[in-house]
Amino acid sequence: MSVTVLIVAAGRGFRASGPKPLIPKQYLPVGGVPMLTRAIAAFAGHPKVDDVIVVIHPEDSGLYEAASQSFSSRLRPPISGGAQRQDSVRSGLEALAENPPERVLIHDAARPFVDAGLIGRVIASLDSHAGALPCLPVTDTLLRAAAGRATGTLPRDGLWRAQTPQGFRFDAILAAHRAAAKDGAAFTDDAGIAQWYGLDVALVEGSEANRKLTSAEDIASADELLRLRAPTGLGTQRVATGYDVHAFGPGDAVILCGVRIPHQKKLVGHSDADVGMHALTDALLGTIADGDIGVHFPPSDARWRGAASKLFLKDAVARVKARGGEIVHVDVTFICEAPRVGPHRDAMRAKLAECLGLDVAEISIKATTNEGLGFIGRGEGIAAMATATVRLP
Repeated sequence: MSVTVLIVAAGRGFRASGPKPLIPKQYLPVGGVPMLTRAIAAFAGHPKVDDVIVVIHPEDSGLYEAASQSFSSRLRPPISGGAQRQDSVRSGLEALAENPPERVLIHDAARPFVDAGLIGRVIASLDSHAGALPCLPVTDTLLRAAAGRATGTLPRDGLWRAQTPQGFRFDAILAAHRAAAKDGAAFTDDAGIAQWYGLDVALVEGSEANRKLTSAEDIASADELLRLRAPTGLGTQRVATGYDVHAFGPGDAVILCGVRIPHQKKLVGHSDADVGMHALTDALLGTIADGDIGVHFPPSDARWRGAASKLFLKDAVARVKARGGEIVHVDVTFICEAPRVGPHRDAMRAKLAECLGLDVAEISIKATTNEGLGFIGRGEGIAAMATATVRLP
């Protein structure tokens, strides 16, 4: 069942922005990473999500590009939203209607801490329901008030706090939105539209971490929470490895860590076969336990045919940063009989420094032969091993 995520980021909420220049809250940094970037990362990295599309305000294209650039190869072009959230969601759904998914998840960009478990629960619930609504029970006392005075207490039994992403079978929620627009019916969320239209909407377990950030105080609180997760101020340090190998084929150059090196053969692969960047991408993904390069960029997907491997590496970097991580050091070792790596080592380090946002002093490139043994010793291909050290909060 195909699943597309629609992230709503067209709001003009400036309450959290503070002094000028005013920036809509979905682009403000949380733990040093734009709120929208964190939301995109959560869905782009989920194994059951096939597509992500973001609805933005027409005036925010520059902010959107900066927040999404690390995932640009994984996202559909953004859609311009409307005056109200309901209009923005409908615009996004209509944009998907030409080649519709079977299921759609609708998420507010102001909830940057949605986790994979919650996403999976919403998707799974759509096996047996037309809609799925993540929520948590109301635990606070609810009061009715007038003129600044409490006039009564409301029972909280059976009351729930709604969250996003809210999931739906695509055809059903599109029909519901179209009907609401025709009737002029206004709702605060998509589950409300679905219920009004008569769809079966099931409740699924939400997450306390998946809270909506609205004010400057909310963002400050989230920043502090991320800081406290690293009680020493340094956080948790993780080390992971990656390995890749590509065979030689007819050609006149190989690409290693983004550098084109003249050679009597080239490396064969679905992308540009940059064995060094592939190994390093896997190492970075390993530090955050986020699968491997084949999960995020499957060779069966024609979009990545001949693609520059820096796209894959930058995607892994963005995923680390979305987790609040800091790349500390990387090391890449090539195993080959030829070509010689040494003359190109500095150029490779410079290319990796650009992709990783690191100083070249934190990047190591090494090479060794296989002493004439095995397929590498016979000059049939090149292997690479990589190690990445990342500090996480």
